[in-house]
Amino acid sequence: MTIVVTGATGHLGRLTVDSLLARGVAASDIRAAGRSVERLAPLAALGVETVVIDFEKPETLPDAFAGADAVLLVSGSEVGKRVPQHRNAIAAAEAAGVGRLVYTSAPHATDGALVLAPEHKATEEMLAASSVPVTILRNNWYTENYTGLIDQAAATGEIVGSAGDGRVASASRKDYAEAAAVVLSTPGHEGAVYELSGDTAWSFDELASTIGELVGREVVYRSVSPEEHTRILTEAGLDEGTAAFLVALDGNIRDGELADARSALAELIGRPTTPLAQGLAESREESAA
Repeated sequence: MTIVVTGATGHLGRLTVDSLLARGVAASDIRAAGRSVERLAPLAALGVETVVIDFEKPETLPDAFAGADAVLLVSGSEVGKRVPQHRNAIAAAEAAGVGRLVYTSAPHATDGALVLAPEHKATEEMLAASSVPVTILRNNWYTENYTGLIDQAAATGEIVGSAGDGRVASASRKDYAEAAAVVLSTPGHEGAVYELSGDTAWSFDELASTIGELVGREVVYRSVSPEEHTRILTEAGLDEGTAAFLVALDGNIRDGELADARSALAELIGRPTTPLAQGLAESREESAA
């Protein structure tokens, strides 16, 4: 068996390789693909086969996908470039005759209003039109997305946003990585679309309280209008495009786009998903290391 993990130099890809190894998959059966030889080196030291790829350079992909029984296509990190990048990867996988493609998508990608959804929807449509068997992992938010708020909240005593009473069913990256490892290494997932999330959806008041306990001071959530949120972000130095994107994400949360807590992730990994407090604490420790 040969399992290919793309994005192996990123957080999710590396954690997926770690999870495959923890599940007993032989290092020699794993091919880790990423853009940097240096960042792949720690995996090579474990006996994992490594290969340098770039989705924008199709000529780098055939050798990476050759003979693969399963390929994890970790979605590209560059918003606006994902569709052509993913098109190249899918075409290469199809030409190589890979056994199955597993794609990390977004929640409710084909019928939701999430600002990130269109590129994922387009990718899912390309996958459906290909001849390769496919499994879709629609990952909800990563708890780690909020690690950057911890120091800010410790200094100011507040979290500011325009998500209102919206809720987020986040889980830790390691949870999603474990699910990917399960799907890559076990049969029966062809054609499946998994809506993955944390077991519970938390509010921003709960996030503030959790961070307060973590930093040892009272932290509150200050809910502002989208217009006020935009002003705060731009005055903090963000460009207008980035500020608009972040405010749009908060609008999605306010509208319930990330509140869909389901059991699929816990069922795949065979345990409850990582609670918010634990996920934030572990992420903070890793960031400080």
